[in-house]
Amino acid sequence: QVQLMESGGGSVQSGGSLTLTCAASGGSFGGSARMAWFRQLPGKEREAVAIITGFGGLRYADSVEGRFTISREPSNYTLFLQMSSLKPEDTGMYYCAASIYQIAYASLSAADYEYWGQGTQVTVSS
Repeated sequence: QVQLMESGGGSVQSGGSLTLTCAASGGSFGGSARMAWFRQLPGKEREAVAIITGFGGLRYADSVEGRFTISREPSNYTLFLQMSSLKPEDTGMYYCAASIYQIAYASLSAADYEYWGQGTQVTVSS
């Protein structure tokens, strides 16, 4: 069973930067997978922020495009989220997700990912 674990969260001031990392362990996807970063802001439902498909296609939420960059190491499925120009409204829990199905599909729906990390907190102060 593949396990995902996020790290790199913390507290920064507005305009600052953070890089989140998602590490896979306990198994192998056995091939390509699509992976994504989701976040849950205070009082809101979980939402997708960035997706990378099994062949490297990218998709971003409008709220983060131009500020966040998703990338990965295909050999071990280590996933990154580089965040810059952070805003207080970016504050929330950030989650790593993955799927081995329909790997070309850059889905924004949390229901389309079967592997999840436990989340890492990002706090941006004004």
